[in-house]
Order: sequence, then C-alpha cells, then structure tokens
Amino acid sequence: MVSTDEAVIVNALVRQALVAAQEVMGENGLHAVLRSSGLERFIDNLPPDNLEPGIKTVEYARLNEAIEAFYGRGGRGMLRRIGKASFQYGVREQGALLGLAGAALKLVPQHGRIKFILNALVNALKKTNPQVDAWVEEKDGKLAYIESTCAICKGRTSDAPICHLYVGSIGEAVRWATGQEYEIIETHCIAKGDPYCRFEVGEVRT
Repeated sequence: MVSTDEAVIVNALVRQALVAAQEVMGENGLHAVLRSSGLERFIDNLPPDNLEPGIKTVEYARLNEAIEAFYGRGGRGMLRRIGKASFQYGVREQGALLGLAGAALKLVPQHGRIKFILNALVNALKKTNPQVDAWVEEKDGKLAYIESTCAICKGRTSDAPICHLYVGSIGEAVRWATGQEYEIIETHCIAKGDPYCRFEVGEVRT
C-alpha cells in the first residue's frame, strides 16, 4: 500500500476537474488558481485522458483551496458548480469508466437508483486508483457515500466540512440517476478531524 503522502490522482480525473473548472470559472480564472496552487504546468496544457498518475492528492487539495480563496464567500458555491460540471464531463467522456453506458434505470425505484449511482462512483474511483478507500452506507433508510482517502481536504483543517466540489458532483450524479435534485449533506469531514468524509443523500429539493 502506497502511503497517503504519496497518493495520486490519475490524469483522467485531473483533466475532468480542470475542464469543469474552466467551464465554470473561465480561462483566466482557471489560470489564476493554477498559478496560486503551484500547478502552472497545466496552463494551456491539460493532462491526457488516461489512468497514469497525474498529481499528488495534496496538490489536488491545494487546487480546491485556491478556488475557494479566489472567490471568497462565493467559493463554496463555485466549487459545487465545478463539481456538477465535473460529473457531467465524466458522463460525456468517461461513461464506460463510470459504468453508466446503457444503464437502464427507468424501472428501478428512486432508492435503488441512488444506491446504483453512489456505487458507480465508488467503483469508478477504485478502478482509477486502488489506494482509494470508499464505500456506500445504508442506514436508517438513508444512503451515504463515504471516503476515507478524500483528496479534496488532504492536509487541510477546518471547523466545518469543506468538500464542496464532492457535494456538487454527488448531487449531480444523484440528479442524473433519479431526475430529481436531492440535498447532499456532508456530515463528516477529514479536515474536521473525522476518520472519513461522509455525504448523505437528504430530501428532494422543492
């Protein structure tokens, strides 16, 4: 097992995040946060769409932190928008990796659809990196995505949950699977000192 200090994000997922960030922030905004997070090498030079190691998880965490700092009070909402766009990109470009190609969900109840898509996210991450420790929890009728190797808050500390990009991605994934928007609540966060990041699927947004 590779130590967490050496854990990496593969090129395909780095590309997905950067394409989504540029879509939401614009080219100048993306370039600014790449510079401030020490990732200038990706300016006008996106990584290839493959499963080779791309960046260290600590660098990915710095990128998230830089985006939040760049937008100040609006950073949380911006990261959620980037998370949504990231999942949309994944469906378009990496549907096979996500296991969504030809997924027939129309006759499956909503709870089953949510469980399917959360497991698809877990399986896709494990395919890209065996170091990932993630699972789906079903408790008291609630479903949650949990990860103890979260790269978004790697090395960061906070009094409140900070994995806003994940909240956006998971929310968009659930919307894709169900056709409805559900509230996603991050109940636990490694940055707060919790042993894992936990994202619970709440009620349908009205």
